[in-house]
Parts: sequence; C-alpha cells; structure tokens
Amino acid sequence: MNGQIREYLTNYPEEISELFLLLRKLIFESAPDQPEEKLWAKLPSYYSGEAFVRLIPFRDHINIEAQAVLRHREELAGYKITPKGMLQIYLKQQVPEAVLLRIFEETLTGCSHEN
Repeated sequence: MNGQIREYLTNYPEEISELFLLLRKLIFESAPDQPEEKLWAKLPSYYSGEAFVRLIPFRDHINIEAQAVLRHREELAGYKITPKGMLQIYLKQQVPEAVLLRIFEETLTGCSHEN
C-alpha cells in the first residue's frame, strides 16, 4: 500500500479502515493490470491509464467514485448514489462485492458488460 494512503487512513476509525481495505482489495482483484495507487487532491485514487476509481472515506461511510456506477444503478437499489454518481457504502451495509468487482473492472478497462 502507498505510504501516503496508509498515513491518510490513520485519520479514520478502524471500521472505516477495514472497509477501505476491502474495497481496495476488490479494485486490485478487478483490474487487468495493477492500478497505480496515489493520492489525487488528497483523495485515495487508483488509476489504469486515464481511468480511475476513487475511494473517499468519511466517519460512517465511503464514497466510491467510478465511471461505471450509474450503469449498475438497479443492482445497487439498496444503496445511496449521490447526484454526482458516487456510490455510498455505509458501515452497517453489506458490501455488494460481486457488483463492485464488475464496476471496478468496467471503469478501469473502459469496458461494459451490458447486453
């Protein structure tokens, strides 16, 4: 893990750090090549070329900025999606791992699995 991101996570409760690490693991599992991990505008970001996924931690949830989120709106019916298209995962919610793997893959490769 990038040292700056490790340091960044020390500002958040342990539960948020654990959720962040799970989401980070899903990003790396879904990417065809290892994404570049860095802080962009002080936000943890994962790049594959020009494509990126950004994880934005808060005290009780994490916002996920990924281009493919809106294509999976129906599968994410129980989750909040912000007006800017960011998915919010709260600590008390189950993490929709299968959907997130598809979202991260589609975002980082520019591909869509739509029919």
